Amino acid sequence: MQREDVLGATLQLLEIQGIASTSLEMVAERVNYPLDELRRFWPDKEALLYDALRYLSQQVDTWRRQLMINTELSAEQKLLARYSALTECVRNHRYPGCLFIAACTFYPDPGHPIHQLADQQKRASHDFTHELLTTLEVDDPAMVAKQMDLIIEGCLSRMLVNRSQADVDTAQRLAEDILHFAQCRKGGALT
Repeated sequence: MQREDVLGATLQLLEIQGIASTSLEMVAERVNYPLDELRRFWPDKEALLYDALRYLSQQVDTWRRQLMINTELSAEQKLLARYSALTECVRNHRYPGCLFIAACTFYPDPGHPIHQLADQQKRASHDFTHELLTTLEVDDPAMVAKQMDLIIEGCLSRMLVNRSQADVDTAQRLAEDILHFAQCRKGGALT
């Protein structure tokens, strides 16, 4: 059994069952691996959750780095690529929500390693957005990055409830509107 297989299966279970309901037993059953053997690597649910979130964080970081070096996409297309990724999730009947936000809810102490990992991922997302907005020379990229982050977070939350492509489409349109508004402000059209 490969570590990545266990962590991938854990992430799938976390999407479906949530953090509170997912157990080591469920993961062992899903990957068809003895629970005692699984416990050798992850002694408890918290250790597995931390490792799974770290693995997810690495995947997201890799996706962002690949996006940043993609010379075929404009900065605007890179900013909106999250919505294409979410559309792909919906096509595959996946409604991931945000496991990092869920982890912060489940582990509210800012000093907890899982909370810190989630916070680090949220900061990396903001930095990615801010860097692209700075490239576009929008007015007040820090504020626009916060606005765009709120939109994607809201979209992820709505996906958990509604399981609807319409929410992704609405969020993308709102992100496009905010981006265009910020670009107009830069040009002095709104002053």
